[in-house]
Amino acid sequence: MSLAQVHYTSAAPGDEGTAGRFTAVGPGVSGALLAEIEPLLRYELPAGVADRPSDGELRSLPQAFTYAALSDGSRLVSRSTPVRDTAGGVGTGVRFHAHVVHLPPGVPLPGDRLPVEAWRSPHWVAVTPGGAIPDPLMLPPGPTAVSEGLDDFAVSRGPWLAAVLADLRRASEPTESGGRPVVLVERQCADVARWLGLASVTLPRESAERLTFTTYTRRPGSSAARVVGVLPEDAEAARAAGLRVHVCAEQPPSGGGTDDTWAATAARVWRSRSPELFREARELPGEAFAAGPLAVTALCAGITLGPDERAAAAGWAADRPYALDAKRTGQLVEALTSPGVDDRTGPEFDAAGRLFGALEGRCPAAVTAPLAAMLVTEAVRGGNGSLELPRRDAFVGPEGAAVAERLAPEILTELGGTGGSRPVARTVQLLRVARLLGVDDADSLPGVVDRLAPALLAEAAAEGGTDAPGFAPALLELLDEQFEVRTALLGALDRIAPQDPGAVARFLERVALPFTGTQALPHLRMCAEVPGAMATLGGDRAAVWHRVLRAAGLSPFAEPLVLRTAVGLVWEDRAPTVAEARLLLDAASSDAHRVAGTWARLVDAALSAPAAEPPATGPSPTSTDEAAALAHDLLRGFPGEIGGRERAGLLLLDLVRELHTGAPEPGWAETVRTLCAQAEPVEPALRERAHAALVERLLAPDRPGAELYDFVHGDDAELIAAYDRTARTETVRTRLRTQPAYAADCFTVWTAHPHAGTTWPPVAAALLDEVLRPAVRAMSAEDVAEVEATVGRTGSSGRADAFRTWNRSSTLGRLGRRIAGRVRRG
Repeated sequence: MSLAQVHYTSAAPGDEGTAGRFTAVGPGVSGALLAEIEPLLRYELPAGVADRPSDGELRSLPQAFTYAALSDGSRLVSRSTPVRDTAGGVGTGVRFHAHVVHLPPGVPLPGDRLPVEAWRSPHWVAVTPGGAIPDPLMLPPGPTAVSEGLDDFAVSRGPWLAAVLADLRRASEPTESGGRPVVLVERQCADVARWLGLASVTLPRESAERLTFTTYTRRPGSSAARVVGVLPEDAEAARAAGLRVHVCAEQPPSGGGTDDTWAATAARVWRSRSPELFREARELPGEAFAAGPLAVTALCAGITLGPDERAAAAGWAADRPYALDAKRTGQLVEALTSPGVDDRTGPEFDAAGRLFGALEGRCPAAVTAPLAAMLVTEAVRGGNGSLELPRRDAFVGPEGAAVAERLAPEILTELGGTGGSRPVARTVQLLRVARLLGVDDADSLPGVVDRLAPALLAEAAAEGGTDAPGFAPALLELLDEQFEVRTALLGALDRIAPQDPGAVARFLERVALPFTGTQALPHLRMCAEVPGAMATLGGDRAAVWHRVLRAAGLSPFAEPLVLRTAVGLVWEDRAPTVAEARLLLDAASSDAHRVAGTWARLVDAALSAPAAEPPATGPSPTSTDEAAALAHDLLRGFPGEIGGRERAGLLLLDLVRELHTGAPEPGWAETVRTLCAQAEPVEPALRERAHAALVERLLAPDRPGAELYDFVHGDDAELIAAYDRTARTETVRTRLRTQPAYAADCFTVWTAHPHAGTTWPPVAAALLDEVLRPAVRAMSAEDVAEVEATVGRTGSSGRADAFRTWNRSSTLGRLGRRIAGRVRRG
């Protein structure tokens, strides 16, 4: 099939208003297509070109070799080249001539070549021919000139190679159509064509065919091509346009790398002068630009790759262990385990571990043994705790003995060391490797486990969250593999659980340890039980405590520490209520609480009890009575353990009990003051409770006079204020109104000590006027007479006269107010 050719030349001097004209148009190229083609052919001379260049200067000017896609699905391949304009005389200036070959939609290039292969075709012309000329795309068989020397060019462009190939790959993607072009800055446009030649070999065929380009332009920002070439003087304009620019005509970049593993692998293949490997890699399964197939092919060919590329190769082979024959599998393993490699990374080791797992059982042990040896060596020396370790039978035979002999001393030394903190994952990995290699670590195991158990809790807590910590999978595998480690570790955790049962319970919620066997493990079983009990029984902490205690399978009388664990689980961050503390105290002997240390929780419950607590359904003792009774029992049950401010607080509560129910030792007010001072910082509710009990007893009809005297003359402002508040309560007011003897007693007390300090007299005067006087006013005449008589009997005739005077002043005051009211009304 003959392809249509088009020729276009720039306007001659003096042709004002025209850019150029088509001088020859082949059949089938419409006028609409010509209008679309014309902007693609225009050529702008580089800056600084002489008006009359010499022949050598003319030959050195860049040529624009272009491959473009048109709107109707057709394509064009063209070459625009500068030529001398001889219309006005010899050497008068420079024009350009564009030679175009039009490819209809769906028509490939002759010989199924790629467009860039026609760069050096001998059939391109720089003048409009007078007759038919050969098609420039009809190339001779074999490699064309642009393909020759690509190896040398790739090596010379090594610093830029990976980054440019990565951008060319992205530019060839279907979604890049119409996007911003990749700009290649070279001093020679032929080198831009060589970059495109590299891309045509490196990329899959369909990707290379999408890569439209032009090797030279002065205006890259307005180009529709996916790749454009510019001279160094136009690089800054390309950057200013926001384009991706690779300046390959200056000093090599300091980095020059890319995070595109495929491109980095392709660059290494080119620098190794092995482009045939691209075709081999495309025969392997995988995505078009997956790094794995190319990296595998390169490694099997002996090319040195970096850690990311090796990881890609191992990962690809792990996913497709059936894709390689025995020879290439052996070559890949040999390359991955080469002793000359010293830059392996964690991801590479992880991929190698997956490869070992995929090959194990498919290949002879002699093939996989180097991988197994590399993995365990890294696990010991590199500290990679995330590695998937091989099975134990991978080290049977001389290979395993050699690895064990080399690594056993290092493993035992590190496991036996006690200095510093070792991450959990590291300890777990060492224990697993020791078993794999048959290393006898029985002597060091007890110490290792004793350090590992608290480290599990600390590291899980530091990591936070509710998901399983990072070390959990390896830990569970270790416990599944090694019965002796599982037994020792679970026992160690059970021993430390009473110290911080809440931490152990939270750990067990995140890591399901296997303790369903014959080991007793009472504390671990309690820690595992508490989440379910809390969810089922809700806020009934007493019921939760009973259920958790049952999970232990041991009586607190036989194993007192289960008390500590149960209490710590249910009341981890708070004190029990008084009722809950009573339940705990009655559940075990004082000896059991003493061993468990739970008596301190009971003391906290008594001391922190609120001053008043809503009663339960039906009649029940007040919290004050319960707390005071609990304090009494605690002082009797733990006389040697309770001391300091806690003992003073409990004695204060016990005094409250005695004030309510019996006759405490004399000196009540002083005892309250002394115990409050010893219990500092005393809980406000406890202080309030003690003051209330004291003043209630002092306001009782049967209070001893000596205690009242001591109280009044003690001049304690807080106690007197509590007395004032209690005397104003409705209970006292009702008693005053209904019990003349009580009113007489209060009158006597409130008038008997006019000079007792500075605090009592104003309080007593206020109580007489504001509390007693309203009560007496509300009495009948007979009751008032009885009050007066009682005052006289218990005091003296002078006291009775004082009452009459005090009461008369009140009566006269009322009478005077009534008379004044009548006068005002009259």
